[in-house]
Amino acid sequence: MIVGTWQVLEAIAIADCALQIDGRDLGDLFATAAHALADVMVDPRTLAGHAERTIRLEASALDLLLYDWLSELIFLKDSEQLIFPRAEVSVRVTPPALDARIIGGRIDRAHTVLRADAKAVTLHQFSLEPRAAGWYARVIIDI
Repeated sequence: MIVGTWQVLEAIAIADCALQIDGRDLGDLFATAAHALADVMVDPRTLAGHAERTIRLEASALDLLLYDWLSELIFLKDSEQLIFPRAEVSVRVTPPALDARIIGGRIDRAHTVLRADAKAVTLHQFSLEPRAAGWYARVIIDI
């Protein structure tokens, strides 16, 4: 169950989509980020069928792990027409790695409500940092 929150930051990036993501811990932040990305791309309630995958990623830094995580989700949208708004994510800080179970469905052009076509995660103003109440990230998606 996602506890984190996210919001679109409209004043940050006009041609892109800027997101502020807050999570109680890193797993929650990464799961919330997956949900936010899915919601930017489609109305998740209109996805067809059921798809489930497991993902294991490693990176040289924690912020790059978040970057790779979102990039992988965009790749699955582009390569297989799959969107994953639900995720159970376990994040290891040292060395940075994650194991995730992602749940979603296929884009069905006849039924799925399309929103923005996310093309990539950018490093412009990208940040991931601990806060008193958990973790915070700012992510800009090229659409």
